[in-house]
Amino acid sequence: MLNCAIHGAQDLRLDEQQPEALGPTQVRVGVKAVGICGSDLHYYRHGKVGDFVIREPLTPGHEASGQVLEVGAAVTTVRPGDRVALDPARTCGVCRYCRQGDSNHCEAVFFFGSASRYPHMQGAMREQVVVQEKQCLPVPDSLSFELAAFGEPLAVALHAVQSAGSLLGKTVMVVGAGPIGALILMAARLAGASQAIVVDIVDETLATCSRVGATRTINAARDPGAIEELAAGKGSVDVCFEASGNYAGLANCIRATRPRGVIVTVGTLSGSSEQCPFNQIMVKSLSVIGSFRFVDEYAWAVDYLSRGVLDVSPLLTAAVPVARVHDAFALAADRHQAMKVMVTF
Repeated sequence: MLNCAIHGAQDLRLDEQQPEALGPTQVRVGVKAVGICGSDLHYYRHGKVGDFVIREPLTPGHEASGQVLEVGAAVTTVRPGDRVALDPARTCGVCRYCRQGDSNHCEAVFFFGSASRYPHMQGAMREQVVVQEKQCLPVPDSLSFELAAFGEPLAVALHAVQSAGSLLGKTVMVVGAGPIGALILMAARLAGASQAIVVDIVDETLATCSRVGATRTINAARDPGAIEELAAGKGSVDVCFEASGNYAGLANCIRATRPRGVIVTVGTLSGSSEQCPFNQIMVKSLSVIGSFRFVDEYAWAVDYLSRGVLDVSPLLTAAVPVARVHDAFALAADRHQAMKVMVTF
């Protein structure tokens, strides 16, 4: 089968692999669409994500959908021909975190496309993948494979919004207008937020957010005064979501959030923290919550996509055949041109 493998920084190769064996509780899926995520871009551009360094060829991709090719003898919920979205997390179900309902912190999780363990956890950017039955969520014929692959990033957004508590009638601000930020915006509006402000430094991504529910957009590089306006009088935003992975973005969240407001951190922070006013967390009695991956929200996401509750199609920039995977990664890295790029098989 055809496989995409990152061997190191700027070293992405197409190669051939033998298909995996199929166990009795497993499903063989022919992959149809895989989204390129920020972490995939980091592995491709830098050979690492934070402390997770590529030490062997890594197949990226954790946003995936496909069609069932074969099922194990004990599988009952899907059958060959079914269209499915693929939950990228195979959790153990027995560790203390799984038992208490926090499977996103499973001590033995296998998560597609991660170099956090060695041997690495190989991802879905290949012709076939073998998964557990519970990782397959059927989707209707009316939902394209490309849109079905949004299940994972939408689940991340839903988990972040769920972590924030009630948003009914609230003013929210999302810092970072990439795919996750845009999906958080959509999830926040679905959860009842009355005002939704999106902050970024790229006009094109802000324009996309305006199309999917932002009531106001701010280019922080060109209009820093708008942030100061939101921060006046101890802050005016009820809930902020930090999705830029940037300390300057977190600083804007801290400044703009009102006393006793909530900040949910979703992005993986990088850069310098020297100018971030952490002391204001104490002064304004802020609640700062970290949001990591998802739990039940993957099923919610696939359900919302399947029923058309949320239309994520404005976020889909391009679907690029795997033979042009290098073009796909180059496009995905250009924030002025791309929101979400899919690799298709």
